[in-house]
Amino acid sequence: MAAPLARSAGKATTYSGPKRINKAIELLESGQPVYYGYGRGGYEEGKTAAKTWADVLMYDMEGAAMDFTQLREFMRGLADGGPTASGHRTPAVFVTLPLYGLDEDVVRANHWMIQQALACGIHGLHICHARDANAVRAFVRAARYEIHRQAVGDGLEEGVRAFGAHEFASKIWGVTAKQYYGLADTWPLNPKGELMMGVKIEDRPGLANTESIVRVPGLSFAEWGPRDTSYASGHLDVAFDYGRKPGVVQPPALVAAANRVIRASQEAGLHVLDNAQKEDILEQLAAGMKIIAGGVPEVAEIGRKHTGRTMPW
Repeated sequence: MAAPLARSAGKATTYSGPKRINKAIELLESGQPVYYGYGRGGYEEGKTAAKTWADVLMYDMEGAAMDFTQLREFMRGLADGGPTASGHRTPAVFVTLPLYGLDEDVVRANHWMIQQALACGIHGLHICHARDANAVRAFVRAARYEIHRQAVGDGLEEGVRAFGAHEFASKIWGVTAKQYYGLADTWPLNPKGELMMGVKIEDRPGLANTESIVRVPGLSFAEWGPRDTSYASGHLDVAFDYGRKPGVVQPPALVAAANRVIRASQEAGLHVLDNAQKEDILEQLAAGMKIIAGGVPEVAEIGRKHTGRTMPW
């Protein structure tokens, strides 16, 4: 489902080695889209995934088990199996938690999930069922250290991430503890930050609050959650088939939901995450999609060639 706002697909990029810890941020800052695959399992799976074709690995703890010990082992495997072909210590790793952005109280009460996930050395979090702006503010706040002051008093409260949870994460990133505290903040709110925070707007309550949600300071990206939006609207078949059958005419309500989230996100300056297949990747890039889901290496190959990206970068 193409957005109504078109942007250039990217610019040709030559590469001389890593400049940031988070490969996804580095690519997006250079005008290049990023492509994600999937992370799962523990140490051995991480060691294998270190050489992935993907820029980002989405590690699911929403539908799969929430096992922080296993996630730590996955991250340790990535570090031991690395570096990536581009020279980064690991691919960027984003995690979805079984924490929904239903309201501020729910997120505040479950801030410990965010603390535990970040302590594993990951590079981003994606909150599911983001329903209102206050819930998302609590989500961002829980990911920040109090020493980072951007937007505090101007849309955000002080961070609540605790001191002492840096030891494992800093080793995964390959930095000192003090360096980690300086880098572990939300980008682009903090230009030096290496964390990306995203929202899934994927149900009717969330859709109604789209414009306020995407303008919460500290976010990096957003998506409209096609499968949840589809099944919650009574289109279960679409939920199972979305992204696998490009060109199929989608129900008007889903098109409207997608366009609303995409338009609002782009107007707020967020990068948009959406699915793409071989048949529609060029259309999606032309529409301004910057984080390409679907986990298909051939899609990434087509997209990278189109935007002038030379691998292994």
